[in-house]
Amino acid sequence: MESVRAMIRPFSPLSRFGLAVAAATLIADQATKFLVLQVMNLSPGVAIPVTPFLDLSLTYNRGISYGWLAQDSDLGRNVLIAISLAAAGLFVVWLGRTGSRLVAVALGLLIGGAIGNAVDRAIHGAVVDFVSLHAFGWRWYVFNVADSAIVAGVVGLLYDAVFGGATKRPPSTGT
Repeated sequence: MESVRAMIRPFSPLSRFGLAVAAATLIADQATKFLVLQVMNLSPGVAIPVTPFLDLSLTYNRGISYGWLAQDSDLGRNVLIAISLAAAGLFVVWLGRTGSRLVAVALGLLIGGAIGNAVDRAIHGAVVDFVSLHAFGWRWYVFNVADSAIVAGVVGLLYDAVFGGATKRPPSTGT
């Protein structure tokens, strides 16, 4: 019985903070996509310059990062949705066990980003990307808020893995 209680125990304040980051990420992601699709009515192939290095340029990504593993079938799309939601679920479990504010924020960004892109696949059949960075004749891939959140979440987890561990280790006794 105790193991069941442990599985359904309420989230700690730190975990709730991470879930709030996830919700804010999801809302920001979906709100920006709504603006691009419904308010601006941006069409694929049209680039709207915002700054000398940033354009709004709508693309639909049917794959994962950089368009890898593009899926045009319903089965493929549903597999990518399931993978995104499974990853988000695992991140929620990890979030429930973390004691680090940085890890909570990073996991919240990953959860919100994964769900945001899964929502796109379910509604639009592909991920809606619209931010295009470029400089000196070089163009980065087109991305969205969810993609940025995922990258920031991974960077946060890597930072914690490399530098956060030093504060978690017990001091050496010198023996």
